[in-house]
Amino acid sequence: MSISEQKGPGVKGVVLLDDAGKCAAAYGAGADMRIRSMVTNAEWLKEATDRRLTPILLNDAQYSALVTKVPEGTLILLSEPPSDAVLNFILSVDFAYDILNHILMDPYDAMAVVGGDEKLAYISPVHEKFFGLQAGEAVGKNVRDVIENSRLHHVVRTGIAEVGQIHRMRGKDRVVSRHPILNDGKIVGAIGRIMFKGPQQVEAMSRRINALEEEIATYKAKASSENTDNAYLDAIVGQSFAIRAVKDQIRKVAPLDIPVLVQGESGTGKELVAQALHMLSPRHEGRLVTVNAAALPESLVESELFGYEAGSFTGADRKGRAGKFEQADKGTIFLDEIGDMPLEVQSKLLRVLQDRMVERVGGAKPKRVDFRLFSATNRDLEAFIEQDRFRLDLFYRISPVVIAMPTLEERLEDIPLLLNHFVTDLATQYNRPQPEIDLNVHDYLMEQKWPGNVRQLRHMVERAMVFAEDGRLRIEDFQRGTAFGAKKVPSPATPSMAVKSGATLKETVEALENKLINDAIIRFKGNKKKAAEHLGVSRSYLYKKLEEIAEQAEA
Repeated sequence: MSISEQKGPGVKGVVLLDDAGKCAAAYGAGADMRIRSMVTNAEWLKEATDRRLTPILLNDAQYSALVTKVPEGTLILLSEPPSDAVLNFILSVDFAYDILNHILMDPYDAMAVVGGDEKLAYISPVHEKFFGLQAGEAVGKNVRDVIENSRLHHVVRTGIAEVGQIHRMRGKDRVVSRHPILNDGKIVGAIGRIMFKGPQQVEAMSRRINALEEEIATYKAKASSENTDNAYLDAIVGQSFAIRAVKDQIRKVAPLDIPVLVQGESGTGKELVAQALHMLSPRHEGRLVTVNAAALPESLVESELFGYEAGSFTGADRKGRAGKFEQADKGTIFLDEIGDMPLEVQSKLLRVLQDRMVERVGGAKPKRVDFRLFSATNRDLEAFIEQDRFRLDLFYRISPVVIAMPTLEERLEDIPLLLNHFVTDLATQYNRPQPEIDLNVHDYLMEQKWPGNVRQLRHMVERAMVFAEDGRLRIEDFQRGTAFGAKKVPSPATPSMAVKSGATLKETVEALENKLINDAIIRFKGNKKKAAEHLGVSRSYLYKKLEEIAEQAEA
């Protein structure tokens, strides 16, 4: 059995000297005659014994020597060579050993060390005493099972230091710093140092922090009671520029009693905008009546919106029924997917918006109603107007203010927030523990395509949580049963968009321009007016370029 196997991976040799300073035994590197000659020198031995920790420098090797008195004489342990910084420290400081001993035993500045497996490798005696542990009892245990609110495992995973943080243990706040430990660029563990008892200044700071936290909690409680409705704004999860712009619009528009049109693709959260607008408006004590125009059978649209009198048609309620506009009296009506409303109903809706009068189907007496109108659509209403599928005068009535909801691909930076929100929500919904999320999951999801927007993301999170094991969400959980795991094959570029090898500057610029035009046409689903506005060119110029692209593709 080798010395390293006997004493640990860092021990390279052992020398045992008798009381007279003669070599009694030597193993490993200690058997080197040069080392034996050095350590048996009385002057060297006296200095080394005083220092306890000293370097041994040879032409072809370097060692750190730990020198300590034993009953039989003196024991010298030779460990693997230190780094330049450690070597310089040992050479420069005669009492280097005493400093290390002080760091490990300091009753005011405790230390905890974890390995790459997040298990404790060392914990200071003061730490052990605080938690009621026997010496060495915590070694080998997961750090989270020993140290309350520890984040050393997080530092091991991320490699990001946390300096000067507040750590609450058993109702008291302490100042802690956590650092990852690297070896050859690889994270091998982490070290945490905590000011455990400390000087009066630290205790005073702790009391001040507690007082500030109590003060903040009071302000939060007051703000919460005064602004309960803001919870509906918070339901629109995200901190991207696009979402912050939407929330700012809601705050400005909600108090004004004017119609609002919310435009956006399916799954972008248009109904959340309507709820926030209503709850922040003066009408928040009234009802928010939601109507999905796309889901209503054409034959029942009028009766659902305007109501009907008793016996007005076969199957009608004997007492008649109030329509959605009557139900929204003194409140708000939200017409979702208004772009799918039949033209005949659009005409009647326009009359209601103009006169604020509703006439039930089969009735003869119009009734005055007081409501605010919100509408939403995923259709291009301007294109529908050009195709005579939507009334221009109705469009002007419903859209004094237009709020455009961004697609998920336009706010990819919100995916981590959305992911955490959905995981928390679904865990509560299904009454199961909330899983931890691997750090690379965020980047993975931000690289995907999201044609179904936020609704699709929630669906994928829900599916992934079904497959998740060991309380963790991994990339593999999102790939099962989906196309995410498949390698995407890019479609070949058209001749007008491909940059040929050796192309001139003019040809390269033209290819880039064609690509931008093509992307804009796809993004706005063929709407040339919006594409031209997005690109900052006239529609005539866009039409001309599209003709040139078509001709190049046919050539």
